[in-house]
Amino acid sequence: MARAVPETHDEILTAAARRFGTTGYRGTSLQDIAREVGCSKAAVLYHFANKEAILTELMAPAIDALRALDERIAAHRGAAAQRVAAEGFVDLAVRFRREIALLRGEFPELLQQPAFAHIQRISERLVEALAGHPERPAARIAALVVLAGISETCGEFVDVPDEELRPALLALVRRALEPVD
Repeated sequence: MARAVPETHDEILTAAARRFGTTGYRGTSLQDIAREVGCSKAAVLYHFANKEAILTELMAPAIDALRALDERIAAHRGAAAQRVAAEGFVDLAVRFRREIALLRGEFPELLQQPAFAHIQRISERLVEALAGHPERPAARIAALVVLAGISETCGEFVDVPDEELRPALLALVRRALEPVD
């Protein structure tokens, strides 16, 4: 028997994360989330204005950490900015790999939504810092591939302990990027 209203706000978030992980953000409807929770769509809408609001709340800690990384990078130049960007992005990918995995393959479309538009600007600054050589196309290509590759695959490493995943990713990033002189 379905309950009239979910017990908690978090129950909806948990169900949404599960559904997004299974069928993707686009492939999940509010009705799917409601069904998973065992309530009506209206009950979900009582807690959240729309599906984007659910995603925004799910991603808020990761987005806050990304903003903080952007501020740390802005305080540096050259090799220091590249090091802060590389270590900071790897730390984010390790810490938030489950959240990032929810959006696999859907980043470009989601970045078009108003709630996530600022992430595109942060991503561009992150690529610039990782590349270290804005005048060299190969450096920019390497930075883009590193960001995209880690973002698209980090969900595959859910079972890898943080203390193994972080050094493996950092080694990969260091091999891929041109050092800044």
